Amino acid sequence: MNLRDLEYLVAVADLRHFGRAAKQCHVSQPALSSQIKKLESELDVVLFERTNRSVMLTPVGHSVVQIARRMLADADLIRETAAAAKHPLAGRYRLGAFPTLASYLFPHLVPRLRERMPQLRLVLVEEKSDDLLQQLRRGKIDAAFLALPISEDGFVVEPLFEDDFVVAVGTTHPLSGCKEVGANELSKHRLLLLDEGHCLRDQSLEVCDLMGIGEDTDVRATSLETLRQMVRADAGVTLMPRIAVRDGDPGVRYIPFAGTAPFRSIALVRRKTCARTEVFDHVVDDVRAWAAASSHRLA
Repeated sequence: MNLRDLEYLVAVADLRHFGRAAKQCHVSQPALSSQIKKLESELDVVLFERTNRSVMLTPVGHSVVQIARRMLADADLIRETAAAAKHPLAGRYRLGAFPTLASYLFPHLVPRLRERMPQLRLVLVEEKSDDLLQQLRRGKIDAAFLALPISEDGFVVEPLFEDDFVVAVGTTHPLSGCKEVGANELSKHRLLLLDEGHCLRDQSLEVCDLMGIGEDTDVRATSLETLRQMVRADAGVTLMPRIAVRDGDPGVRYIPFAGTAPFRSIALVRRKTCARTEVFDHVVDDVRAWAAASSHRLA
């Protein structure tokens, strides 16, 4: 048994297909299949149920794959630790963010990081929060921007800044002339929200519950930019994080909440075992500097 065998095993477990796993591992399908069979022979167990239409893990296969993931992650950690010791601010650094943050934070952050760490090769990953957490656990990314709270053990969570929500309405909407909006006014209108799976949807629903506001369940957008276009077309109103607000946006007015605005807290998260702590600290410092300059409240 070697690490390459474990990589093949995990690839087949993830993709449930020998051909796609072979392509991902850059080997021929016969070679990959042969190594899996040799591994099963060595362990004297069946790891996969194979049919003409599907590939499924057996119960013992599930257990072996979990151990294999940990072993591969430990092997990566050994490599990262050695590389970080020699060149702490160089090499590849995989940084994730969820969609309603990535498009607005990365353009500000990446030039700062490249200036401070010119030898660092940033790999940017945009995925939903649950997917980012999964990739963090598996060691597929080094750190991720996520919305608090994060209660899971095994992570270092560094709070960064608070991102206020504002109300976005079309310029012909009855609320467009308001200087600020309270719960009473907003409760008379149905809110347009993102589809299931977006953390911004969950955050918006929390605001709705607190203020007694209803959701327009007939319309659910797949992105923040779709919501913006729907508001511009006067299809409804929505909550917009301040980081996504565009000054002078034609056809859209952004109105602050009366009193204390609802907000989401943004943090940078990494595994406790991740060796790239110096890069992580630089990212934290740069985001906090940008947030302060942009008048965001530091968390």
